[in-house]
Formats: sequence, structure tokens, C-alpha cells
Amino acid sequence: MPVEPQPLGRRERNKQAKLERITAAASQLFAEYGVDEVTTQQIADAADIGTGTLFLYARTKGELLLLVQNIHYAAALERGRAAATDAQSALDGVLALIAEVVDCNRVQVENGRTYLREMVFGDPAEPHHAEALSIVAQTQEAVAEILVERAQISAPAAATLAGVASAIMFLVLATSVNASASTQEILAQIRTQLAAILPR
Repeated sequence: MPVEPQPLGRRERNKQAKLERITAAASQLFAEYGVDEVTTQQIADAADIGTGTLFLYARTKGELLLLVQNIHYAAALERGRAAATDAQSALDGVLALIAEVVDCNRVQVENGRTYLREMVFGDPAEPHHAEALSIVAQTQEAVAEILVERAQISAPAAATLAGVASAIMFLVLATSVNASASTQEILAQIRTQLAAILPR
């Protein structure tokens, strides 16, 4: 007989409620003004908590951005997995998966670029940074699965190519010259580079 999960205690419920308020407040303010224009005090005020409490959940504004964006990126990855199932070729499958992540990153361009910078240069010991890296790893695993299934290549070779595909995507998204590029222009660049390395 399955064990019923224990209900959260009052303290845990309060912590969860505060986290949800912080996430909602940061998400709204970052989307409206951009991460660089928002202060931690504004987020604390919007979440109806003190700044000291806010720092218990995220020690920096970069960590707050990771907290917010990780939720969006995880959802984008799931949409990408679903979109890739109908693709005919390995290249089309990988692009269908990546397109959702690119769309997510381009919702607010500067926030997306800052998110990538936080992932690369942030503190991996911070929980939200660790979660971001986990999403990157899951994305690479999903790409590798597509390559094994559609291109019939070995798992080790697929994992290597998935790492290269991920690097291409992040570099194209993060480079300054592409800050004003459209999502379609970004995807076209990624497609051209992936076509050069992925099996036909």
C-alpha cells in the first residue's frame, strides 16, 4: 500500500508561500523593467517581505533571476521535447527542441543574456545556479536521445555532439552582436552551425 505524503507543517507552508510570492514578484518586475533596472528592495516590497528574508531565498539579484528563469526554462524544455517527437530528421528534432529554449531566452532579451551570464559565471554552490546547470544537462541529454534515435549513432558520440550543440546555442544567444536579432535569425544561425556537425 502506497505511503501517503505527509502534509507540510505550518513553517514549511509559510516558507513555500514566501518563495511563491518572491518568485511572482521578481518575475513580474524583471519582465516589466529588466533585471538591471530592478532592485532587491523593490522585489522584497512587492513580495511583502523584508530584504533580510529575501536573502534567505536568494543571496543576489542574479540568483533571483535564476530562480525565476529556471521555471521558464524547465517548461520550455518540456515543450521542446514534445515538439521534437514529430521531427523527421535528427537536425529537425534538435532544432525543434532548441527552438523552445531560444524562444524562452528571447522573451526579454537582456534578462535572457543575463541569465546565460549567471549560469556561466555564477556560484555553482548556490541552489538556483545548480538547478540552472541541471536544466542545461537535461537539455543536452534530450539532444543526445534525439541523435541516438534519429541518427543511430552511439550514446557516447551523441553525448559529445549534444554538448557541442548546447555550446553553439548558448554562444549564439549570448553574443552581443545578436542582441537585436530576431528569434528567427537566431534559429537560422543555430541551424546553419548544427547542420555542419550533425549526421544527416
